[in-house]
Amino acid sequence: MATNSAIEWTEVTWNPVTGCDRVAAGCDNCYALALAKRLKAMGAEKYQNDGDPRTSGPGFGVTVHPRSLQQPYRWRTPKVVFVNSMSDLFHAKVPLDFIRDVFDVIRETPQHTYQVLTKRAHRTARIADKIDWPDNLWMGVSVESSDVVNRIDHLRAVPAATRFLSCEPLLTALPDLDLDDIDWVIAGGESGPRARPMDPAWVEDIRDQCVDAGVAFFFKQWGGRTPKAKGRELDGRTWDDMPQLATASA
Repeated sequence: MATNSAIEWTEVTWNPVTGCDRVAAGCDNCYALALAKRLKAMGAEKYQNDGDPRTSGPGFGVTVHPRSLQQPYRWRTPKVVFVNSMSDLFHAKVPLDFIRDVFDVIRETPQHTYQVLTKRAHRTARIADKIDWPDNLWMGVSVESSDVVNRIDHLRAVPAATRFLSCEPLLTALPDLDLDDIDWVIAGGESGPRARPMDPAWVEDIRDQCVDAGVAFFFKQWGGRTPKAKGRELDGRTWDDMPQLATASA
């Protein structure tokens, strides 16, 4: 289950796990849940060429897809890969052994750069010493509001080569972020018919904090019902900074 991605900061999505549930306000308008419902209504299983369904059971049940682990080995050119756009790899229902299997694939395909994003930073830190962390893995946490900034401390406890924050959908101001040992920050507004508003001052402040700290900053979108209409420019330019990509050959 890998597809080309419209997400500006990645190239393809790879979903060895699907399914999730709400843990914070940032989950309220989850695009993955909405997409899963549409796929299920369309009978999406019959469109899968690897035999694994995108969704399973009632609602948005967490399911691992072992056959999807083979997909990255078949890519002929280096890719930037967002892992589990339809789930959270560190969900409590994802077995530790399967997380290790995913990390093994990442390690064995060093020509690719993998991006893992979680809202379950506490579990990530708790099991970090039970996993062998590949150098071509970027580990990130969602920091969409001021009440979840503690996720950054959990991220710092993880021995990832590259650490990043996703401040999207940005729901509150995030003053005085501790960006020590953080390599990259993504920020953006929420999209869709129920998009919550984002104050431009919140984004400008995060951008300024990144510039002052020498941290790469990526502004994804202003958001809204039709996010393309509002574009991606911030103060007259786009902000597309990223950490260095993996350069190893297969």
